[in-house]
Amino acid sequence: MSKMQILYDTLLEKDEHGDIPWLAESWEVSKDGKTYTFHMRTNALWHDGQPLTAEDAAFTIGYYREHPPVVNDLLIGGSYIVTDAKALDEYTLQVTFDKVSPTYLTKIGGMRIIPKHIWEHVDDPIAFTGAGATIGSGPYKLDSYDPQQGAYRFIAFEDYWGPEPAAAAIEWIPVGDSVLAFQNGEIDLINAPADIVPSYRENPEFTVKTAHSFHSYRLMMNMDAVKALQDANVRKALVFGIDRQALVDKAARGAAMVSSQGYVLPVSPWYNKDIEQYPYDPDKAQELLGGATYTFSLLTDNSADGMKVAELIKLSLSQIGVTVNVQSVESKTRDNAVNTGKYELLLINSGGMGGDPDYLRTIYGTGGTTIKGWSDPQIASILEAQSVELDPNKRKELVYEAQKLIADQVPMIMLHGALDNFVYRPAKYDHWMFRYDHSKCDHNKLSYVIRTESEQAGQTT
Repeated sequence: MSKMQILYDTLLEKDEHGDIPWLAESWEVSKDGKTYTFHMRTNALWHDGQPLTAEDAAFTIGYYREHPPVVNDLLIGGSYIVTDAKALDEYTLQVTFDKVSPTYLTKIGGMRIIPKHIWEHVDDPIAFTGAGATIGSGPYKLDSYDPQQGAYRFIAFEDYWGPEPAAAAIEWIPVGDSVLAFQNGEIDLINAPADIVPSYRENPEFTVKTAHSFHSYRLMMNMDAVKALQDANVRKALVFGIDRQALVDKAARGAAMVSSQGYVLPVSPWYNKDIEQYPYDPDKAQELLGGATYTFSLLTDNSADGMKVAELIKLSLSQIGVTVNVQSVESKTRDNAVNTGKYELLLINSGGMGGDPDYLRTIYGTGGTTIKGWSDPQIASILEAQSVELDPNKRKELVYEAQKLIADQVPMIMLHGALDNFVYRPAKYDHWMFRYDHSKCDHNKLSYVIRTESEQAGQTT
């Protein structure tokens, strides 16, 4: 899906700081917060030379309702969030949503717009491979695709309305050993393993860009299966008793960051630093346990990384009188246990932690099923309130308050999240960037265009 970003344009784009105007130069929101009016650029073209208009955007919204794409942010919980979309004139789009939500602008803004003059005649988009199937409006056009090799080649769109394409062509070529291919100059970018990153940092020929993966290992506790875990002091003792920095140093070999018990990552602008940080403190852990000892089973997958983290947790907790019996299974079996609740403690590494903090509501709010045997009406109420608050300052206060309460409750122990280290030769290409909500710089449209200094400084919504 990342390759589609350079092929199709959107109303908004994402840079290092937030959402920025793209095909939509500006917009207004109605007093009731449900209707957005977008003023679109008048010089955007499809790759076949036809103009891109508000009619294309309105058509796309309707088409995705009938034919949902693989990634469809306009569909939430089985309901389509757009109730009406129409072109008021050639370059003015009006969209009405089912309710007020501070997340809807980003969702509609990220919708990839498709050409009406091609897709209005297509009843089966999955089977369609005819003329115009890859016509987009982005900075690059698809030049070739080899399905057997899995190789893609894109070429610059000379009539692109926006920032100039930074390369004449972009190729994605599958390789067996990415490090070796990078060393041989066959590819121009790698996400380097932690062990070899220092050698690149010490060589001026290379640049290393680091970003959080927006994933985190977390220790899930089944409070339905283990009544002792219903005691917040026991849960807090486990956090104080796990040397999370050791997980960073030993399991992730330094290429990670200790996670926050408020769930929101420390690299996020929504992160509340004024919450309990839970430094490694075995004495505090034993004090909270009050002399009691416990034995828990810990389910993990059978990957080398998962097993390493599990064993380090076992070692840490043994120092505070908690015995952990590690059970390793295939990842699918472990993942299934998350849903069935057939575990006491469960170790998993999950993502989805970038972007808007409304993800807190799906985990800790009403209807959340991730945490077995735990709920908190106060936290759920705050998370529901932030989900309809359009004032960014008031909403931030709510998100901060929710993080503090979550950290005090510790319904799930957040451990550490990996860092991605991308290495490249700046003399060959030096336009790589990270979006505010995504860690893979090769997935970002703005990595492949030439931006002015003011554009790089950021104009966020």
